[in-house]
Amino acid sequence: MLSKTVVAALAAASVASAQTFTDCNPLEKTCPSNPAFGKGKVSCSFSSACDAIKPVSGTDVKYNSNGAVFAIKTVKQAPTFQSDKYIFFGHVDVEIKPAPGPGIVTSLVLQSADLDEIDWEWVGFQPNQAQTNYFGRDTQGTFDRGAFHTVDGALSTTHKYSIDWTSERIQWLVDDNVVRTLTRAQAGTKYPQTPMQVKIGSWVAGQPGAPKGTVEWAGGMADFSKAPFEAHYKNLNIVDYGGGSTATTSEIKEYVYGDKSGSFQSIKVIKADGDSSSSSSSSEKASATSSGAKSTSSAVSTGSRNATTSAASTTLAPSMTSATTSGTAKPTSSNAAMHNAVAAGGVVAAVAGLLAQLL
Repeated sequence: MLSKTVVAALAAASVASAQTFTDCNPLEKTCPSNPAFGKGKVSCSFSSACDAIKPVSGTDVKYNSNGAVFAIKTVKQAPTFQSDKYIFFGHVDVEIKPAPGPGIVTSLVLQSADLDEIDWEWVGFQPNQAQTNYFGRDTQGTFDRGAFHTVDGALSTTHKYSIDWTSERIQWLVDDNVVRTLTRAQAGTKYPQTPMQVKIGSWVAGQPGAPKGTVEWAGGMADFSKAPFEAHYKNLNIVDYGGGSTATTSEIKEYVYGDKSGSFQSIKVIKADGDSSSSSSSSEKASATSSGAKSTSSAVSTGSRNATTSAASTTLAPSMTSATTSGTAKPTSSNAAMHNAVAAGGVVAAVAGLLAQLL
């Protein structure tokens, strides 16, 4: 098993830039507005299809009483769901049993049009580990944002994973226990702060032609004699804070970038009645603790460029412990693969189609 230090060294040695995708980057040109989830909690059991988050073109998924089953049978597959609507700060949780197997990655991703991003990820050779990460406007060049978390039976049992996001801090939770907190003050200008879609899916990191660092981070090449590799998702909940720090009570139509700064203050909240406002000042007063969290432990990225920085951890519930090391991240090249896998449906379809023709 690769040590976190080795992973970080591979990351630092990588010279490839992550290839993130957006249909239109509002920091570069005028783009369509982002339709909002707005008032009310959206819930998807995944015992059947859900209108709130849909499979992108080329995704084959099955539904049963245990939720949605994302199966990878060939190297070209990257089954992905994404929402049409956006949250502007909010809470997302879903129960996940990630796909086991070296070379296979399972993910829960929030991503904005200007490439802000908040991640949960699982690599299929780590039976008791989950990873968290974040990006601000497609952050590249530093590798100090990722963190590792010990989760008992991460691949063999279903756990509830959550992201609670406000203008002031992000919390990542496992089974309602906070395992990592990142503040805007710590992240600075790279703090994710623009409206985001919700994306879930799995992809093949260990495949022929992938950069060495990516393959090693994922645990080696995927062995398709052991396919299908199945990830299970159920009971997804999405709550939009509408620019504030708690669930919005307003019927919101859309979010509009007011300028090219990428700051949350520039986002205009357009209500269903046509009224508009910039992000509420109440978002500046986000609660320091997530609603419903049973206990907390801090695993905050230090902002250092070193490969071996550490973070504090606290013993949690017996079923889930934290053993996080910050200051490390997966190789940049693997970021590219992940972004490809959870990119907008049109891009995924185009890439899949091209691969099919070439291979």
